[in-house]
Amino acid sequence: MDIYKSKVSFYTDELSRINSKYNLISLLRLISVALFFTFLYYYFQNTGVLCLLLAVLFFAAFIFLMRIHSKLQFKKKINQALLDINKNEIDFLERKAIPFENGAEFIDFHHSYAYDLDIFGNNSLFQYLNRTATYIGKKILADGLLHKSLNEEIQKNQEAIKELTQKIAFRQEFLALAKVTEDKESSYQSLLDWSRFNRESLPNWTLVFAYVSPVLFLMTSVIYGFTSNMIILKSLSYLFLINLMVLGRFIKRIQLEIANSDNIDKIIGKYGLLLEKIENTIFASAKLKVLQQRLQLKKEPASVHLKQLSELFSRNDTIANLVTAVVFNGTFLFNFHVLKALLAWKKEHAADLEDWLDVIGEFEKLNSLANFSYNNPDFVFPSINSEYKIGFTNLGHPLLNPKTRVGNDTYFYPQSFMILTGSNMSGKSTFLRSLGINMVLTGTGSVVCAAQADVHPLPVLVSMRLSDSLSDSESYFFAEIKRLKQIMDGLAIEPAFVLLDEILRGTNSDDKRNGTIEVLKKVIAKKALGAIATHDIEVCLTTNEFPEILTNNCFEVEIKENDLHFDYKLRKGICQNKSATFLMKKMEII
Repeated sequence: MDIYKSKVSFYTDELSRINSKYNLISLLRLISVALFFTFLYYYFQNTGVLCLLLAVLFFAAFIFLMRIHSKLQFKKKINQALLDINKNEIDFLERKAIPFENGAEFIDFHHSYAYDLDIFGNNSLFQYLNRTATYIGKKILADGLLHKSLNEEIQKNQEAIKELTQKIAFRQEFLALAKVTEDKESSYQSLLDWSRFNRESLPNWTLVFAYVSPVLFLMTSVIYGFTSNMIILKSLSYLFLINLMVLGRFIKRIQLEIANSDNIDKIIGKYGLLLEKIENTIFASAKLKVLQQRLQLKKEPASVHLKQLSELFSRNDTIANLVTAVVFNGTFLFNFHVLKALLAWKKEHAADLEDWLDVIGEFEKLNSLANFSYNNPDFVFPSINSEYKIGFTNLGHPLLNPKTRVGNDTYFYPQSFMILTGSNMSGKSTFLRSLGINMVLTGTGSVVCAAQADVHPLPVLVSMRLSDSLSDSESYFFAEIKRLKQIMDGLAIEPAFVLLDEILRGTNSDDKRNGTIEVLKKVIAKKALGAIATHDIEVCLTTNEFPEILTNNCFEVEIKENDLHFDYKLRKGICQNKSATFLMKKMEII
């Protein structure tokens, strides 16, 4: 946390310095404008050459100051973003707030584990990890938490995350650039829609006319300047009208090209800055190098092409100004040339555009996971195996307060499936979620909340938290049956890591017991690894039938000084304590 506090102090001072300079330039800009109009006024009053020269000088000074002002304004935004980034990290680590988007839009009640394991929403895994600021970054991070990568890709991600963990300056500067982009889904989608829309080329005759007519207009203007011949002037007016008529044939296409593109030129330009940041950084890991290479074209990198596109969109905006549009297009067919350049850009680069933006998203995802690693130096990268072995030393839930978090050692070998017992509040559900979330993190290439981990990454299938769905007109019980069917269908495809918490609660005790045992037998028959939590002792006796596969573990509660004491430590065997009876007697219910 010390580094974040140091950076807050640095960026606070830097922002103060920039603000002082920014305010000075604003004042000088105002003075230069005032002096420009003052000397221009005196020129018209006295026709003095010196006044005209001074007016021109102060106008040039104004343009120069405008450029400095614009650069300072951008620098100010970046420094403010960097300051906010470090303040947010401090608030987060001090557990004052979680000032990050929670990804609630990605909640899927039908996903095999997303809802059960609190992957999205308030106080979710996504909210703890999320250090993205673009729509595509947020989406790719969400996708990474919903789908397990292949073992080779996981190991490449681990290598990339290890490298980015140490590149705190790169990560924060990249995030700051992404923040000032002010990107949103509509902007991202508008850009992709534009790239896919109507790539049809312009007619050949127009391409010839677009060069011949402006040259002809320029030559005619020069001749008129020397001759002042009225016939030449009349010819100029005809050429002007013909140019406007030709442009009129394509005005709808121009308008369609820039439809829904409000401020899109600025967003494209800022995407270009993000790509430039990637292009200009030296990386060592294979994954980051591959991502970087996806931005390298034969002549120029992707950032240059995006900046060109930004400029073209900016130029095309002149069509909205009637006077400017008439003058520029009547003389030089300005917007027609911009349209031609946009279509040429689209033809050459549109197919690559989505891939370039995906690279931004991939970096934001990896940066988020690297930030998670940096903030938790006691977490470890799991060793990856392909032998269906899963083991954690001092496993904990990464979202719990590290000061009170209790870790447990757990190994799914030689036995591959655990029957878990314990009273309510003893830690069963938290333990199951710890297993699930750390398996999800393993599948992304992230660090996990453990002192040591050796994991065969598997798909995660969970039935822990279901609810009645009024919109689907189904009860809790039917929703649970559907989830169990989903789990069985998943296991029919490939082995998976399965977590079941008190299943079949919507039926009578005998039906629940028998159903649970049959589900357990079916799950282990399909080579699943994982755990099932139950209160039914008879379910635990199934270990006698499958001693090489099943093992009993429990969380016990101790009664000390007439009160319940939970230590949340995993033990071998079946739970023996009866905390419900004790509590009811204590509260004089029985």
